[in-house]
Amino acid sequence: MFRNLLFCMFIMGILISVCPGFSQGLDIYVSTKGNDAWEGTSERPLKSLHGARDKIRELKSTRTINDTIRVNILPGVYYLQDVFKLQAQDGGSPGSPVVYQGPDSGKAIFSGGIKINSFEETEGGIWSAYVPEVMYWNWTFDQLYVNGRRAVLARSPNKGYYYMEDVKEEVWVMGNGRAPERARQIIKVDQESSLVLKELDEKALSGAILTAFHNWDITKRHIDSFDPEQNQIFTSGQGMKPWNPWKPGKRFILENFDSALDQPGEWFLEDNGWLHYFPFPDEKIETSEVIAPVLEQLIRIDGDPGKSDFVENLIIRNIHFTHSANYLNHNGFEPNQAAIIIPAAVELNGTKHIRFENIELSHLGGYALWMNQGVSYCEVRHSYIKDMGAGGIRIGETEIREEENLYTFSNIVENNIITSGGHEFPPAVGVWIGQSANNSITHNDISDFRYTGVSVGWRWGYDYSPAKGNKILYNHIHHIGWGVLSDMSGVYTLGPSKGTEVSNNHVHHIYAYDYGGWGLYTDEGSSHIKMENNLVHHTKTGGFHQHYGKENIIRNNIFAFSKMFQLQATRVEDHLSFTFSNNIVVYNEGVLFQGPWTKMNVNIDQNIYWNLDRPVGLIGGDLKGWQKNGYDKHSYIIDPGFVDPENGDFQLKNTRQVRKIKFNPIDYGAFGVYGSESWKIKARLPGYITEAFDIFFSQESNSSK
Repeated sequence: MFRNLLFCMFIMGILISVCPGFSQGLDIYVSTKGNDAWEGTSERPLKSLHGARDKIRELKSTRTINDTIRVNILPGVYYLQDVFKLQAQDGGSPGSPVVYQGPDSGKAIFSGGIKINSFEETEGGIWSAYVPEVMYWNWTFDQLYVNGRRAVLARSPNKGYYYMEDVKEEVWVMGNGRAPERARQIIKVDQESSLVLKELDEKALSGAILTAFHNWDITKRHIDSFDPEQNQIFTSGQGMKPWNPWKPGKRFILENFDSALDQPGEWFLEDNGWLHYFPFPDEKIETSEVIAPVLEQLIRIDGDPGKSDFVENLIIRNIHFTHSANYLNHNGFEPNQAAIIIPAAVELNGTKHIRFENIELSHLGGYALWMNQGVSYCEVRHSYIKDMGAGGIRIGETEIREEENLYTFSNIVENNIITSGGHEFPPAVGVWIGQSANNSITHNDISDFRYTGVSVGWRWGYDYSPAKGNKILYNHIHHIGWGVLSDMSGVYTLGPSKGTEVSNNHVHHIYAYDYGGWGLYTDEGSSHIKMENNLVHHTKTGGFHQHYGKENIIRNNIFAFSKMFQLQATRVEDHLSFTFSNNIVVYNEGVLFQGPWTKMNVNIDQNIYWNLDRPVGLIGGDLKGWQKNGYDKHSYIIDPGFVDPENGDFQLKNTRQVRKIKFNPIDYGAFGVYGSESWKIKARLPGYITEAFDIFFSQESNSSK
């Protein structure tokens, strides 16, 4: 019997060595020193991702491969000449995926940009370099990265904003919508910005960009002309949205003209090809790395979901993708909630079972990654996503898809660091879910965005929405807003969303420009959503706000230290709007309730309210007066017994008080990313960022502006 076993093992060894179907995996190698004409072995590696993809296609055409294909990418910096595209033929099978993997030590970096060399120091310490491609290829770029950080397109003012004194609109083409299709806006500007504009000649003025900030959105426009006598800017494009127009007092900035290049970290590109950069004192011209992005997208994985032809079973891991572009066309950027028209550096269509693991996406012109049409069972795990012109991850579309294969659902975004976004398109979101169901956004650290951390749903009102069953769980969402836009939040929901859960999240430091810096925000038509076991603190206008919705459950949360209002509600409706129970609300400024609470159909009971500095103010006076309205029959005004809430310690000294409302203590250690200590440390914002945010949070409300 032993001899038979040896014989079988001998035969198996022969089969493994000669039959691809019995292989233990196929390894292909890529190196910066390789050549795409070589075989792709460790001794003769390929040079590019494109070469590896084409080698796999070649091998598949000649034999059957029934095991894992591994593309092993050696450390180094690779410059992408074109978007890396994968199609259905490039996928694997459930037990035999195709894997593109970088090294365990060192980095494999793929850049969508080019280095700009030959800088010389010119007058005033400015660095200047000639970029011939601007003249010869009519190439331009709207981003620049210097020594690993995003440079600032020359702007005025350097800090703060200019203000519109008056706005008029001339409608050219009305069209069939609520907003005109084409119109001209005439803006009377303040004296400060007028002086800047008067210095610009016609050429400089035509290249300048005006960015207007209005509530939850922006508009980016080129300037048609300027009247120095009347202090009026003329600009044209789409008509203003009647629900979010420009108004007197609205803010704007001016960018992209040479006289605005007056502060370290700024840059300006002339249309004759001369690039100018104002260096920081610690930067040296001979050792600095300056990169201009070329490719708007770095990766596209495209199946054909309409024909059920999916890209499946791909893994991309341990790779750093960086330097994507976003180009502002001559029409500019019209108002667009969440900046959802802005492309992503990585885009998926018609895919199943694609996994991104331990990747890095950085220095991007638009969004980082978009699971667009027909994407299901795909994952982004343990990845570092930072420095975006727009937002982090988008899932789904704004359009409702009737055909199942075109529908995006059941994707996972887990244990990622998603930070520093909205630098060029402030309305962008950390994680956005549109018309998509059953997605899991769990254990992520989402920070340093200008609008909203997580947005779920895309329906205004109560009509059908497929955005159901989404899970927003155990995330750390913080330092959102920066006083740039209004009407935003840590977690934002929109429209009916049965089965959606926003629970066990830590949401804090949310600061809007004017109104609407909320922790949790159920906006228009948000319905059948559960928000439970969240710790929400240090917001501007409320830990929780419901605009209008139906039968939401807000339970067993801690809401603390909002500046203006602790809890807010807006629209009175006949149906049950929400249930608010077993919550703890602690504050030391502002008011407890804001809005027509006594007219609303809401269930409020078994809560604790506590003000650290003065008696709790309730609608109707004291607790008994409030209870006469039918609310909080079994609630208490008592100190819940946190250890040191003003300094962020919400541990309970004991549970005696909170047991009165059947409050279940929250596991604070479960928030955010998990894994190694170095990974957790990486998720922490640097001190200079949190200190700068504290300046915004400590200032008085801007609502009077």
